Amino acid sequence: MNFQDLKKIEEADFYIDLAFRKATEKSTLLRSQRMRCTSLEKSRKIEVLKIETIKDVFSHQLDKITKSFPSIDTLPEFYQELIKCTLDYVALKKSLGGVNWARTKTIEFSNEIIRKIKRSHSIEIMNRLRREYYGRVASFIKQIKEELKYIENARRTMKGFPAVKEMFTISIAGFPNVGKSTLLTKMTSSNPEINSYPFTTKGIMVGYLDDIQLLDTPGTLNRFEKMNYIEKQAYLAIKYVSNV
Repeated sequence: MNFQDLKKIEEADFYIDLAFRKATEKSTLLRSQRMRCTSLEKSRKIEVLKIETIKDVFSHQLDKITKSFPSIDTLPEFYQELIKCTLDYVALKKSLGGVNWARTKTIEFSNEIIRKIKRSHSIEIMNRLRREYYGRVASFIKQIKEELKYIENARRTMKGFPAVKEMFTISIAGFPNVGKSTLLTKMTSSNPEINSYPFTTKGIMVGYLDDIQLLDTPGTLNRFEKMNYIEKQAYLAIKYVSNV
């Protein structure tokens, strides 16, 4: 499993500015075109285009966030446990759910306003509906600003997870500074950092010997409940090996 491809999650204002800017660009282009229709009909087309553009941008960007993260419940047990000991597992799931909520609300409200604009017979009414729409959809995105921040923090943590495969695996475990990383270097093409002082290994190092996966784990001295993030990675790697 490799989490290196998880893309950066921007703050709420980024997505709002992006959507409104795209809407302005497209509507300006349409406004400059000559059309065989009344000014009312042209205004209606412009307002509908703005809303459809904003809806499409929000829908695409928010959908990309939820789909870029793997389904946590379907991950191998090793990664589920690693997420639970390094992140707030419930908060992450709720945050992703919040993003999906904002996407759904944006689509529903966009379609509602488009229907109203298409039935409008006044430029003033269409302008009022557009202003109402801009305020509401921006509020949907602002309501998930904390969720977006949490997902980005989770992404940064998950990018540091080791790429462990589901295959025959041997874990190299032991006390700090006993030569675990040196052994991995001698047996595989992996090139972990090696120093004379303890706790050089800050995470799980992976190497391969033919069809065998070797995990060089950080040295640990503590019981699980007293372990830090690095030590918990080591413990989970050893536990994972017993289940492979």
